[in-house]
Amino acid sequence: MINRNLRIAVVNGGQSAEADVSRSSARGVVKALRENYEQVTSIELDKQLSESLQAFSADVVFPVLHGPPGEDGTFQGFLEILGYSYVGSDVQASAFAMDKIIAKSIFAEAGLPLASHVAVDESEGSVAASQRALDKIGSHVVVKPSSQGSALGVTLVDNQNQLQEALDSAFTFDRRLLIEERIDGREITVGVIDTDQGCEAFPVIEISTPENSWYDFEHRYTEGLSEHIMPADLTDQLGKQLQSIAIKAHRSLGCRDLSRADFVVAGDDVYLLEVNTLPGMTPTSLYPDGAAGFGLDFAGLVSHLIERAATRSP
Repeated sequence: MINRNLRIAVVNGGQSAEADVSRSSARGVVKALRENYEQVTSIELDKQLSESLQAFSADVVFPVLHGPPGEDGTFQGFLEILGYSYVGSDVQASAFAMDKIIAKSIFAEAGLPLASHVAVDESEGSVAASQRALDKIGSHVVVKPSSQGSALGVTLVDNQNQLQEALDSAFTFDRRLLIEERIDGREITVGVIDTDQGCEAFPVIEISTPENSWYDFEHRYTEGLSEHIMPADLTDQLGKQLQSIAIKAHRSLGCRDLSRADFVVAGDDVYLLEVNTLPGMTPTSLYPDGAAGFGLDFAGLVSHLIERAATRSP
């Protein structure tokens, strides 16, 4: 049942590298929420945030934020200190999921399928770090900042010279990096949602991009540069395996309300890449597409998330 009188603050923006994406997502969320709620406002993540929330007397906060500090637990801790109920994972799960190195350790402990990887720190230096990665997993790798989203700072590497350059570039985003074996395969994603029946998975989606490209920042957020194939052309067994892994990953991190697990599938081999606790909500985003396949239109999806959050004590 929908409580139309709830006062909902959609917080977005800020100063992260993904702030504009956040604002784009928030416009869609606000529009969808207004189909079922009378009092919905968009609030910028800035120094006046506390005053803005207090002036609006928000009952529930919907964080539509990408990258730190919105996804890494910082913002969630801020809301808990101030006593606001909010959509999404709590401080710990948000922090664990945002840190790719910590998340990999948790996934490994849970027995989930992962590509070989190496964690490096800027203090080690790019020369020593690249050599250590070469010794363990070779030069066909992906370099990722540990705590960024939307593929920011990510580089696909084919040889030793590219590896050191990729490390130097990624260190401008984060002092800790994940160097991961590069699996050539299909890019797959599975959304997860918490319901009264438990934790459930959306239909499996395959992401298709033009030849010689991949699902980088540009292809994620530019209409027409990627195609979402749902359901993905997979065997029933493989599809169910991916959904099961997505649910296990969600639970292993302690996620709440929603998440999206990203995979690479090579033949029958599955590799879990990462979990996003605040998936994008733009017109080109994967999570709303998966929800539609699950039977929830966009207005129904955001209302479901709000109602769950409203039942929780701050």
